[in-house]
Amino acid sequence: MKKPIYVTQPHLPPLAEFIPYLEEIWESKCLTNNGPFHKQLEQALCEYLGVAHLALFTNGTIALITALQTLRIVGEVITTPFSFVATANSLLWNGLTPVFVDIDPESCNLDPDKIEQVITPRTTAIMPVHCYGRPCDVERIELLADTYGLKVIYDAAHAFGVQYKKESLLTHGDLSVLSFHATKVYNTFEGGAIVCPDAKTKRRIDYLKNFGFADEVTVTAPGINGKMSEINAAFGLLQLKYVDDAIASRGKIDALYREGLSGIKGIKCLSEPEDTVRTFSYFPILVEDDYPLRRDDLHHALRKEDIYTRRYFYPLISDMPMYRGLPSANPTNLPVAKRLSQQVLCLPIFPALDFGIAESIVDTIRRMQA
Repeated sequence: MKKPIYVTQPHLPPLAEFIPYLEEIWESKCLTNNGPFHKQLEQALCEYLGVAHLALFTNGTIALITALQTLRIVGEVITTPFSFVATANSLLWNGLTPVFVDIDPESCNLDPDKIEQVITPRTTAIMPVHCYGRPCDVERIELLADTYGLKVIYDAAHAFGVQYKKESLLTHGDLSVLSFHATKVYNTFEGGAIVCPDAKTKRRIDYLKNFGFADEVTVTAPGINGKMSEINAAFGLLQLKYVDDAIASRGKIDALYREGLSGIKGIKCLSEPEDTVRTFSYFPILVEDDYPLRRDDLHHALRKEDIYTRRYFYPLISDMPMYRGLPSANPTNLPVAKRLSQQVLCLPIFPALDFGIAESIVDTIRRMQA
């Protein structure tokens, strides 16, 4: 039996290099609560990403929930139906009402033309997603936010290291939230972070992720336990040494796919975003009507070949039971998102993916034309 090929696999540096970190943690007996590796990783990530302040979290979902608490968001939040469910779940956990808006067919991100149409007196924030690490229209979203007095929290789970117009994409909005899940470009096994603009905001975030404690006896807010452990932080420091090589490998696979798939009728690759240095989080294709198989048929056919693609993102969040009763979840409001959710298929892309295997995936998709 062939070894299955999944969409993503974690990049793991040599185990021997991790042992000294574990030994240091063992000797210090400091396992969590803002330990030395935690502090080192926050600083190292600020420097690598080109951001002023960053707070580490146990995962990206808790970071999203805390970001909303940080800015005291209430009422309605405009967001995308075309994302991982954690985006909208973070709103429900805060007692907020998601308002879904359709997406742009090229970027797969929130369509700014649709945002203004759904702003009401209850709207307090916009939560866009940099889908697949492709930048949202940050300038137009900022203009809308400024015009209507709204906060902007970017779900940047896919956007680690992405640069837009020669600056970190993470500097846009009031806050940006990262995921360091094992399948991401950069991972800490499990983890996440909030990128924020100033020390005062970071201090509030740090209180909130530690139950609201400002000091040993002072609790300032109803916080949560969102702290990253020393083991995760240590692994993150080690991973940071290899992340540029990992991104370079992903870029080569991305280029191989683009060249190999370019001549296959009915298979569309997303266009390269302008003014952007990507880090190749995912490789989505669109299976269009003139390909002989429907998207789901291709997905299942590839699985029989032990190629485990993913339908990111299907179903739409707005089609899930906890959201589909919302007025904004009506499919007639979301025609582009609905169509793309029925066409999109993410192919395997990770640093250890052999180029020969990537070529065989392309050949399999071409063969299934016949």
